[in-house]
Amino acid sequence: MDGIFQRGERLLGKEIMNRLASTRVIVFGVGGVGSWCAEGLVRLGIGKLTIVDSDCVSVTNINRQLMATTHTVGQPKVDVLRERLLAINPNAEITAIQDVYCAENAESFRLGDYDYVIDAIDSLKDKAHLILEASKSGAKLFASMGAALKLDPTKVRVAEFWDVKGCPLGAALRKKFKKDKTYPKRKFKCVYSEELLENKGEAPEVDGNSTWDVKKAQINGSLVHITAIFGFTLSGLVVQDVENAIKNKDK
Repeated sequence: MDGIFQRGERLLGKEIMNRLASTRVIVFGVGGVGSWCAEGLVRLGIGKLTIVDSDCVSVTNINRQLMATTHTVGQPKVDVLRERLLAINPNAEITAIQDVYCAENAESFRLGDYDYVIDAIDSLKDKAHLILEASKSGAKLFASMGAALKLDPTKVRVAEFWDVKGCPLGAALRKKFKKDKTYPKRKFKCVYSEELLENKGEAPEVDGNSTWDVKKAQINGSLVHITAIFGFTLSGLVVQDVENAIKNKDK
């Protein structure tokens, strides 16, 4: 199994790969974005990963979520994903938590124990709370904005939260922070797209998955190439940050 990360080490060097192996990351939400982010992190060499999601695999997840297949419908997402991630790197420490992040249980996740927090949840209230808590912790935060109603992969961008434009989820978060007069303690980068298409098909039945648009309770169309780009970009931001930290240490 020594050759798993040979190509990564060839590019990044041994010191960075060793750092990745000891880096602790927690991913909240392993749906269309979070599942691909988790896969990217493990394939990139992250050795200690916690994945958090309360849902079970639904038929409607199959078009865009990594662990969703016709054989895994009904199974807890985190359990199926953990099995896959360990098949990639059996030496990785993968902790699966079938739960939803919220204000009531936030302390149980001990965000300060991690080097990085990845926000890939879609409930507006819970997402806002996670951002606030993560920004107060010692962990570095990266967040996904809305990945639904997108088609053009060339429009996916990365920006600091307050610079995100054209994203309804980003706008809703900023509005909530301003209304509550409570703001993130630190800057953090987001993956987003300004593209916003309209749904053309009939609205599907609610399958139990959460949605950030709690007023409309609307389930928007989404496609795997966009959600995967969002997820892989988040994983790439972690590796880039680890590399930058080592470079800055040597200066």
